[in-house]
Amino acid sequence: MAPGFDQLSDHDYDDDIEDIDFSDLKERYDVRMEEGLDTFVVVDGLPVVTEEQKSKLIKFLLKRLNSVGRIKDGEESIFMPMNDQGNSEGFAFVEYQTPEQAVAATKQLHGVALDKKHTLAVNKLTDIEKYGREGRIDEEYTQPEIEPFSDREHLRWWLFDPAARDQFAMFRGDNVGVYWHNKKEPPEPIVDRKHWTQLFVSWSPHGTYLASIHQQGVQLWGGESFKRIKQFPHPFVSLVEFSPGENYITTWSHQPIVVEEGKGPLTLDEEGKHIIIWDITTGKPLRSFVAYDLPAPPNADPGAIPPKAKVQWPAFKWSADEKFVARMKPNESISVYELPRMNLLDKTSIKVEGIVEFEFAPAITQREGVKTYESLVCFWTPEMGSNPAKVTLMSLPSKEVVRTRNLFNVTDAKLHWQSDAKFICVKVDRHSKSKKSLATNLEIFRIKEKGVPVEVVDSMKDTVINFAWEPKGDRFVLITAGEAVAGSNVAPKTAVSFFTPEKVKGAGTGAFKHARTFDKKNSNGIYWSPKGRFVVIATVSVQQFSDLDFYDLDYEGEKPESEAHLNANLMLMNSEDHYGMTDVEWDPTGRYVTTSASVWTHQMENGYKIWTFYGQLLQDAPTEKFKQLLWRPRPPTMLPKEEQRTIRRNLREYSKEFEELDKELEEGANAAVIDARRRLYMEWYSWLEQEKELLREEREELGLPDPDAELELQRTKSADVDADKVVEEVVEEVIEETEEIVS
Repeated sequence: MAPGFDQLSDHDYDDDIEDIDFSDLKERYDVRMEEGLDTFVVVDGLPVVTEEQKSKLIKFLLKRLNSVGRIKDGEESIFMPMNDQGNSEGFAFVEYQTPEQAVAATKQLHGVALDKKHTLAVNKLTDIEKYGREGRIDEEYTQPEIEPFSDREHLRWWLFDPAARDQFAMFRGDNVGVYWHNKKEPPEPIVDRKHWTQLFVSWSPHGTYLASIHQQGVQLWGGESFKRIKQFPHPFVSLVEFSPGENYITTWSHQPIVVEEGKGPLTLDEEGKHIIIWDITTGKPLRSFVAYDLPAPPNADPGAIPPKAKVQWPAFKWSADEKFVARMKPNESISVYELPRMNLLDKTSIKVEGIVEFEFAPAITQREGVKTYESLVCFWTPEMGSNPAKVTLMSLPSKEVVRTRNLFNVTDAKLHWQSDAKFICVKVDRHSKSKKSLATNLEIFRIKEKGVPVEVVDSMKDTVINFAWEPKGDRFVLITAGEAVAGSNVAPKTAVSFFTPEKVKGAGTGAFKHARTFDKKNSNGIYWSPKGRFVVIATVSVQQFSDLDFYDLDYEGEKPESEAHLNANLMLMNSEDHYGMTDVEWDPTGRYVTTSASVWTHQMENGYKIWTFYGQLLQDAPTEKFKQLLWRPRPPTMLPKEEQRTIRRNLREYSKEFEELDKELEEGANAAVIDARRRLYMEWYSWLEQEKELLREEREELGLPDPDAELELQRTKSADVDADKVVEEVVEEVIEETEEIVS
């Protein structure tokens, strides 16, 4: 029988105590040194100063520290230890008003230069207690192991292809593959992986990275073998967006983030948030945010059932040079953040009552008379009470209003920037006083002209359902739709209209004029070539129709006299059809167009087709469970503008070289076919001779004559018979021929 607890000796008790594991209790009831210290940060990397210089340094430091939050009691909350020699130790303890401000300081001030010789290192005081406890730091210094150098794969390796081929990524079934495009030949696989993504894939804007989406987060892949480059752990992520220069990436999840402290790069600052902006180079989060839902459209019927809330995406919009990123709080404000610190510009948001939409200019422009740097942003607000709707153009970082435009009877408006930020078109849908009919106006702001004048394109009776500027150009296309017939299930016919500026002397742009309209169409999508000039007008995701029209706006043939004053020569090159078409995408060179039917929309005849820019079908590839095809983008050219002009002028000479290469490839392909046939013939002939030899040996064993000798004898007899035959040949010759006309 085991002794009772009171019968144990002191010695036995001590032995049993040593065998008990108290780690779970220690972890649960350990004294948390960081409690009450989460508002403190340690600022290291400061210059060493004397007691007399100390106050001056604190005042200078205070300006930096207050840029991300508020110090609790001003200078009194900065404790800078001094040594026995009367000099500072190069660090200080700082107390903020809230723990969130302390976290913001560590993220936004860490690594920031204080002056030319000193760089700040900002850490939470609780981290020192957390990582500096007994047993977590080795008493003896251990030299870190330096990994041997290994060459990395070039992230833009595909640009060195001798044939200058392009690539595309294709998602079908559970597989994602990346392929070389070989014109008429089947695509050449580079890599093909099962379960590479759970939702979709996305190329970065310059084609450097391929992003895959998983329940645990986002992964970026690149290099010739498509190795994993970076991971961004964001649980249940479902949307991603790259910045224009590929330096940052935004991730969104409908579920608030739950953080496990100490696991991964996410901290308590991300707890409960939906959106994270990441630095791609470091793989660390810059800042996190709560998501906003889009409000009901302006002038919506207050008695109607409110629609399901839509996600505001992209949640953040970027300036062209990535110096600013901004988000809109619907109906209230725009918050502009400076990169890479992600601090709020001027520490305050731009209050814009009723704001519906905003857009950054896609390029940094130089306005006439403005010599300082500026990034332009445009936004609009609806009519409120007696105040008209307004379109506003603002300059950043000054927040100066460059231009405003008052609008009346506005139902809705859309902002469309031209790719070089020379123009912005505001498509305004206006209602009549009775609100029974709609019409559309185009308000075009001429950004580079003095005073930013606004040109109004005559109002159209039909509603504009789609609008698109020519990339790198100054022409645009719009699609209008008539009113639906009451009680009819058939959608109204659409019309495609082309607009181009008039020819003017000098470098200016003339007034925009209507060039031509093609009516009685079913089109709803406009897809410009990335190089301009060519455009595809398509009917997408419509069950009854799937039309494709290929247009050239600089046709080299004869130009109609009525359009002689316009800066375009329009020609419909070809009309085709792709049943069930859901997507249209150009390759980055503007030579090929892909149309596809995705299983995400329907399950009928899924697959893709590849066309030339003028509408010739190159490939028809029905693909089971086809989901997505994305051409790999190319980075902007590094050639100077003068060299680009030289290439354009000599384009015909370069075309001849490429045509010869294409001919060589075709001849090479034909030669390969001939060689294959010759090889098969030789194999057959060799097999036949072997069989004849075996047959000859068998006949000899049976005492039968040689079949070849018999065949030769028959041929000889036949020849003798033919020699005895007399062949007669009748020849007719015309000696004279006359003609006589009989009345």
